[in-house]
Amino acid sequence: MKRINKTNLLRIGMLGIALGGIVLVGCDVDKTQEGEMPDVDVNADAGKLPEIEVTEEGEMPTVDVDVEGGKLPAYDVDTADIDVGTRKVEVTVPDVDVDMPDDKPEGGIDETKTDLEH
Repeated sequence: MKRINKTNLLRIGMLGIALGGIVLVGCDVDKTQEGEMPDVDVNADAGKLPEIEVTEEGEMPTVDVDVEGGKLPAYDVDTADIDVGTRKVEVTVPDVDVDMPDDKPEGGIDETKTDLEH
């Protein structure tokens, strides 16, 4: 069974980041319409909150509200054309043999046994 090592995984990640960067940089955005903010009346000094003294408890009245939101601007976005495909590649993977010692290290734990066998 072939495994992907850290170097190849890093290369795949860097390729993904590079392709993402190309997509973001390759966009051409043209604003085609001006947006409009809703009208809001505010009577206050900048950076200063008004002093409020509650003299009597009250309750909010029941009201019907009919509002129309602001209008967002329209945009035409031309993105980059990217062709993505696959191809078959043969990769030579080294055969690695690991020789583990048969005996228990001095003063250590025998790692070949499970926790219940200690």
